[in-house]
Amino acid sequence: MGGLTLYLVFMIPPLLLSLWAAWRVKATYAQASQVLASSGFTGADTARMILEANNISNVRVETTPGHLSDHYDPRAKVLRLSPDVYNGRSVAALGIAAHEVGHAIQDANGYAPLVIRNGIVPLANVGSTAGLILIMVGLLGASALGSLGGWILIGGIALFSLVVAFQLINLPVEFDASARAKRLLANTQLVAPGAQAQAMNRVLNAAALTYVAATVGTIMTLLYYIILASQQRE
Repeated sequence: MGGLTLYLVFMIPPLLLSLWAAWRVKATYAQASQVLASSGFTGADTARMILEANNISNVRVETTPGHLSDHYDPRAKVLRLSPDVYNGRSVAALGIAAHEVGHAIQDANGYAPLVIRNGIVPLANVGSTAGLILIMVGLLGASALGSLGGWILIGGIALFSLVVAFQLINLPVEFDASARAKRLLANTQLVAPGAQAQAMNRVLNAAALTYVAATVGTIMTLLYYIILASQQRE
């Protein structure tokens, strides 16, 4: 298989999946943002209420710049919500806020996949930078470095595999947080059943696709580099 063909086979499908997932999130969020939650609470109100109901008093809820930049920081114990979610009263805002609270609950309960994910983050960061640098050095300097270039390439691939490990561990963490959000909002009736709950679920399901797309992308990239390495050794 030629170099260009190999690249297209392994890189284009994940790229298309990622673009489709991003479009899906944007479209479902735009639709659900027009559906006001019958409870009338904002995303920030919802987050604080759920935290209190779960006896979590050491997590602050703050606003952070950006669009859909919402995240939970387990080190600082801060739940950061984008302005649209923090101040929003739509089912989209409440769903995203509840999803992030789901991570705070995971943290408070010592949810094993989250603990593992947080532990592997520094290694994954190294893998995404140093790993790619070593891969490029191994590939581009193969003729000049000889067998050393092959070992550098293998080392880079090993480091990049940590990124794949992070993505795989991240999937159950994100799926669980979304499942918790759906249950919490349904049980508290902050989002009414029927059309409101369905709109919220579509947002959370679409967001989950972005994590699937990221995982598929890293796996395909790793396989691409492994095949390049095997071809180099032939």
